[in-house]
Amino acid sequence: MITAFAPISLDHLVASAELLTRVDRKYLLPASVLPGLLAGLPPDVRALEIDGQRDFGYRSIYFDTAGLDSYLGAAHSRRRRFKVRIRTYAETGTHFVEVKTRGSRGTTIKERISYEGNGLDLGPDGRAHLERVLADAGIPVDGSAFRPVLITRYRRHTLYLPGTGSRVTVDTDLGWSLPDGTRIRMPDRAVLETKSGGAASEADRLLWRLHHRPCSISKYATGLAALRPDLPANRWQPVLRRHFSLEESS
Repeated sequence: MITAFAPISLDHLVASAELLTRVDRKYLLPASVLPGLLAGLPPDVRALEIDGQRDFGYRSIYFDTAGLDSYLGAAHSRRRRFKVRIRTYAETGTHFVEVKTRGSRGTTIKERISYEGNGLDLGPDGRAHLERVLADAGIPVDGSAFRPVLITRYRRHTLYLPGTGSRVTVDTDLGWSLPDGTRIRMPDRAVLETKSGGAASEADRLLWRLHHRPCSISKYATGLAALRPDLPANRWQPVLRRHFSLEESS
């Protein structure tokens, strides 16, 4: 399905649609509908290709405070909410500390720096980066310690839509795990996310015509809610009931 699209290099993708400040729309779909959906996209769509490869492994280690301030900010739809993670790109072995905050009109702002550590903590540079980004967003951390609370893994394809200068990511083989090894997987589902400067992309309009609507899902917060039923999770209950099933680690 992805092979039908012409390739685009990472440098050209970043130059054309880096979109660190953007509007995100997420869709949780049966993986079986992807071939038909992708076939309906415009013929000028380009697929990210690096060294002849088009799907890439991602791992994210999410960090939160002892009081789960990041999680609760999402659970209660707080205006000043954030996420912090160490993201690893499996094929290249590169790592980044990434901090996401909310901008005006529901935009997502992502700021990141390179990371060289063991993944168990943010390190001094990562912590300084986190504090700077949150301070700029008006989010106090007051010296709170951040610890790893969730790991996500998946495979990703990335598409560039020239018509709207937007991107689409397609994540499959989705999995989440807690530090104690409890895990959950969704091998028969895909998370499709559109990332645009504001207006709906061609992919959004196609999804709407096919009766797929954006849903409330966060790889961090929804995954943690699925694995931690003691946490407040009203906003994700429809997604949790329909799509998630717990699998204990062996």
